[in-house]
Amino acid sequence: MAGDLFTGTLELLILRTLANDLVHGYGIARSIRDRTDGVLDVEQGALYPALHRLNRRGFLAGEWGETETGRRARFYSLTAKGRAALARETARWDEHAKAVYAVLSPKEG
Repeated sequence: MAGDLFTGTLELLILRTLANDLVHGYGIARSIRDRTDGVLDVEQGALYPALHRLNRRGFLAGEWGETETGRRARFYSLTAKGRAALARETARWDEHAKAVYAVLSPKEG
């Protein structure tokens, strides 16, 4: 369903997922799927380009490590710049969501 995400939403979800953890790509996708009860199932074809974009913008740091299953993978964490972007984009998303709910709510009067 990642193709249905609004522009920038996937990147925001990735930043939020990495707010407190060092996580590899598959772990990010699994976390988003689990936290949304399967509503958002991020495909690799959307996830990895988004991770590369965030990395190029200096929002992520990456290091190679081993997964819980023994596979080699790149683990990502937020940089200070990434934390600032998360705060900024979360505020923007909250404003956007309130505006959408205002339109969707039945008009009184």
